[in-house]
Amino acid sequence: MENNKLPVHVGVIMDGNGRWAKKRLMPRSVGHKSGMDRMIALAEHAKKSGIKYLTVYVMSTENLARRSADEIEGLFGLIRKYFTVNVKRLFEQGSGIKIIGDISALPQDVVKILTDAENLSPKNPDFTLVFAINYGGRCEIVNAVNKAVEKGEKITVEQFGKLLYTDGVPDPDLIIRTGGEMRLSNFLTYQSAYSELYFTDALFPDFSDAEFDRALASFAARERRFGGAQ
Repeated sequence: MENNKLPVHVGVIMDGNGRWAKKRLMPRSVGHKSGMDRMIALAEHAKKSGIKYLTVYVMSTENLARRSADEIEGLFGLIRKYFTVNVKRLFEQGSGIKIIGDISALPQDVVKILTDAENLSPKNPDFTLVFAINYGGRCEIVNAVNKAVEKGEKITVEQFGKLLYTDGVPDPDLIIRTGGEMRLSNFLTYQSAYSELYFTDALFPDFSDAEFDRALASFAARERRFGGAQ
């Protein structure tokens, strides 16, 4: 695919881990483990494809508030067990990471794992994997508005963007949602104003590299006008 037809930034709503496990009569935790394995492989494929930024929706603010304590603790357990090792592998490949969301609400040891990894991330990497953890688009906007109010002055759209969690990351060109649902679920609410959307019925552990490539091909075939005339 020609580079000018590739999205620079792709966001992925990784939906369907729990349903994937349920179909196989397995605990939801098995689905989340399979989803993490798929996410790691997808990041490597996205980098090889020429994508510069991949944002994965790991946990929403609603997940943290509404999922069972056992399921949430299972997700934290996956971070404790797999995050550091796989992040080091990304670093060895010249990739970087960024964390977005209100991680202050997470267990202290998990916060340390995430912040330590982000602090060790290479500067100016050729590929960045962005983890949205305890992230909510509306909360992000409110947080940015409060920062603007504290400044006590009117700000521009460009200045507002610098107050968001994603400061330094371009807006997503393409957002993919797996699992058959057709909504953004509070994901990159402000940043997705002109994002192209791609929905697939594949549950996330089954979301193959080939399906990702089909999403890129779909993006490449679209005409993006950003409010201009056809």
